Amino acid sequence: MITDLWHWFGDPANWTGADGVPNRLGQHLGYTALALAIALVVAVPLGLFVGHTGRGGVALVSVGNAIRALPTLGLVTFLFLIFTESVTATVIGLVVLAIPPILAGTYAGLQATDHGVVDAAEGVGMTGWQRLWQVEVPIALPLVLGGIRNAVLQLVATAAVAAYVGLGGLGRFLLDGLAILDYTEVVAGALLTALLAIVLDLVFAALQRAVVPRGVRLAAAAASGRKVSVAGGTA
Repeated sequence: MITDLWHWFGDPANWTGADGVPNRLGQHLGYTALALAIALVVAVPLGLFVGHTGRGGVALVSVGNAIRALPTLGLVTFLFLIFTESVTATVIGLVVLAIPPILAGTYAGLQATDHGVVDAAEGVGMTGWQRLWQVEVPIALPLVLGGIRNAVLQLVATAAVAAYVGLGGLGRFLLDGLAILDYTEVVAGALLTALLAIVLDLVFAALQRAVVPRGVRLAAAAASGRKVSVAGGTA
């Protein structure tokens, strides 16, 4: 199998044309990016509102758990039968998958904010809007971005369902390989999907480190009892 994989990845035919790896990879990233963008527009404002006001937290958790239980492949197939349009069905299905982790991370981040810090901000005359964006959101960033990273990994792993409704993406290698019993192609598609998930996770981890204020990282590390790198050392 390893030799077959080596030959598959070394075959120029698998790297050119509409069925080549670059094109399929671009399609996969396109579905993932579009679904993530829509999920962010829906989930982040809702999570900020519920986390900041404290209203609807129980309902949020219940709805999130219900959405997580939905099978994405079944949902995409059902939506395809309704809309008869593959892209619409796939994107909606992926958005539904991505919303719960982003929503949960945003809500949990704001709920975990030290109430003493929020009260102090209120005491110095900050408005609710100022407290949200200048105090609560920066402190909540680690959990918010953690929810986004979780959503990205789920999207990359699940975007393969696009192939089942006639679209492209890395899922085509899985579906087409199974159709002709070419298990080398199936394994190659699975490896490409896993590698893409790893690369994107590393990218978002670097982004998280760059965006989250250093003081927030140190406070989070101190609260969890971990050591973090500080100017080449540890703290």
